[in-house]
Order: sequence, then C-alpha cells, then structure tokens
Amino acid sequence: MKGMVLADGAARGQALVLDEPLSFWGGVDPASGAIIDVRHPQLGISLKGRVLVMSSVRGSSSSSSVLAETVRAGCAPAAILLGEPDLILAVGAAVAEELYGIRVPVLQLQLADLGAIPGGAAVSIGEGGEVTLG
Repeated sequence: MKGMVLADGAARGQALVLDEPLSFWGGVDPASGAIIDVRHPQLGISLKGRVLVMSSVRGSSSSSSVLAETVRAGCAPAAILLGEPDLILAVGAAVAEELYGIRVPVLQLQLADLGAIPGGAAVSIGEGGEVTLG
C-alpha cells in the first residue's frame, strides 16, 4: 500500500494500533514514550520503536514538540500512520530530523488500508510512502 507522505523516511517496527485517537501533548510521556493519558484505553503502552497506527489525532499544537522530545530521548515511535493528515505531527517529525538527524516517517493512508494493519504486525515503511506488512 502507498501512503501520502507528510514526513518522509524509512522505518520498520511492530504495529501499535490505537483504539482511540491520542494527543501527544498530555497523552505521551516524552521521557519514556509511554501513553500517559489516563482516559486512553491503551494507557501505559510504550510507543518506542513501534509503528503507531491511528485513524486520527486528538490534537494540540504542542504535540509537535512532544514528538520531537520523544525523538531526542530515544523513545519515539519508528513511524506514524494516520487515517487523516496531521501537519502538527509532521512538523514535529521535521523538527526532530533537523535537530537530531533522526527521521520519523509520518504518512496518511486510506482508512481501508489503515484498517488492514493488524496490531503486532511487522510493518516496513519505505522512502516515498511505501508500506508493506511482514
């Protein structure tokens, strides 16, 4: 499948499919990469090294800085796959690349493609937005 590139890069990781949207601001501990939003059904799960899959973002403009901080701390997701475009996370990925030289691809996929990614699946993202399972 092919995604629309919001922040380019290559990555590989295990899919973490979120049941509900997540805001990085107040929802993710930037020092550990864990979900800390007490209302989120996946509270406590770490994003570190995972391919984060979520239909949409519950957002704050500060989510970009939290994403960049997780990159600095070595706790960022390997990639982020979204059902709706989110330029705030794309900005955070771009800033992290500029500051730390680490790329976190952010892609938008069609909802049918996003829904075809099972939790725990091995996911590879290639430059230009190519997404493969397995």
